[in-house]
Amino acid sequence: MADGKPVRRTTGSSPRKPAGSAAHPVQETTEPISPTPPVGPTDAPLADQPTEPVVEPVVEPVVEPVVASESGADASSENVAVLRARLAALEDENAHLRQATTAVTVVTAPPRKRRHWGRSTAAVVLILVGALLAPVAVVSAWAQSLVTDTDRWVATVAPLADDATIQQAVTNRLTTAIVEGLNVEELATTATEAVADLGLPPTVSTLILGLQGPLVDAATNFVRQGVDKVVTSDAFSAAWEEANRTAHDQLVAVLEGDPDAIASIDANGTFSVNLTTVVNAVVAALSDAGFTIVDRLPTINASFPLMQNSDLVRLQNAYQVLDLLGTWLPWIALGLLGAGVLAAQRRSRALVVAGLSLAGAMLLLGIGLAVGRTVYVGSLPSTVQRHDAAVIVYDQFVSFLRIALRSGLAIGLVLAAVAFIVGGTVAARSLRSSWSRGTAALRGAGDRHGVSTGPVGRWLYQQRVLVRVVVIGGAAAVIALADYLTPALIFWVAAVAALVLLVVSLVSRPARPESDEAETEPVATT
Repeated sequence: MADGKPVRRTTGSSPRKPAGSAAHPVQETTEPISPTPPVGPTDAPLADQPTEPVVEPVVEPVVEPVVASESGADASSENVAVLRARLAALEDENAHLRQATTAVTVVTAPPRKRRHWGRSTAAVVLILVGALLAPVAVVSAWAQSLVTDTDRWVATVAPLADDATIQQAVTNRLTTAIVEGLNVEELATTATEAVADLGLPPTVSTLILGLQGPLVDAATNFVRQGVDKVVTSDAFSAAWEEANRTAHDQLVAVLEGDPDAIASIDANGTFSVNLTTVVNAVVAALSDAGFTIVDRLPTINASFPLMQNSDLVRLQNAYQVLDLLGTWLPWIALGLLGAGVLAAQRRSRALVVAGLSLAGAMLLLGIGLAVGRTVYVGSLPSTVQRHDAAVIVYDQFVSFLRIALRSGLAIGLVLAAVAFIVGGTVAARSLRSSWSRGTAALRGAGDRHGVSTGPVGRWLYQQRVLVRVVVIGGAAAVIALADYLTPALIFWVAAVAALVLLVVSLVSRPARPESDEAETEPVATT
């Protein structure tokens, strides 16, 4: 060549130089190239194929300046542009694939579980029936406890002896009974007539006959003062308690129709307690005070009505049914509520509903007691002189029933709160997560300061399910075995159980991986 550049080979199979190689000096040599094998049928004769050798002259290497390699720079820029274009295409393809995957995931998501309407309906019915039976069960258990438990009965009626209104009502009743037993009016009439017949002047006789009323009033006031002195003393409280204890022992006999019972229920449904012991104490006090006329009193059968309702007659006729209902109906109501929770698909939510239903039923019972109080006062017969005393007696009698319904309300609220905390709602999970993070942070702080629960904490973590069962079972046993439930007892038991579980979760330590427990030792290097 005249310009000194090597002749480029236009035919052959030499590899193509990468882009940008023209910027560096390359030594090229030409070698004879052996004939390439023919492309075609293998049965063609070799003589028919051209075998002309191609000889290239030896070319001296030529070093070209970098600035002169414009073709290599252009090829490199073209390749970069191609790579960028391919990268952009791949990114677009990845974006389309992600969208397609998301769409496929949504489309191919598993269908919702089919609801079991039979189970849901059964759960609703069981919880509803259990909640409706709960107030009846509470009233039945309250009535049965008044009938069968003497201490419960005395605890119910004993505070009445210290109430001023009840003391005044008892004083009026005993005074009337003693005055009528003495027949004070007849005695005053006989005495004044006897004095008037002594031959006194007519004016004096008239004045003496006019003293009949004042004599009756004076005798009545004297008796009233003696009765009031006894009724307001500690002796009356003791006598009242003893009388009611004896009356309670006879109450079952009354309900069974025993004619020898001290207490009695008349045809109008009035339940009364015999006050003979109190009358005897009053007569002895009056005799000691010089009013010896009371020694001639006949036996006085005074009584004080405690309850007056026509339902008592029906109660007397259904005593056996009351005993049966009071014993088993509370357990039946609780069993129905528990069966409804077990039958539900989402049991934690069903337990919340059952607890709130029980609390609502107790609220309805409280409203019923308030309405019943008004109805009771309105149904009192005209023979009852002190309606205020009757209201006090009613309030005292239902005091333990109010405690029972408040206990049921507390149980319902505690169950609903526990079910909410262990449930699967977002709020419940967030609450549990917050507590877990807090306990983890406290354990970490303790570890940094060298405070750790060690093997005990790991054992508590491994046996955490057993510990929870024991704590919850113990709390339930305390409530179930209590003679009588109170709201304070229920809330205290729930608070102590919750505190124990929180302490256990704080003390327990999850097991660490072996790699974290192993101590790293320095490796000697040479």
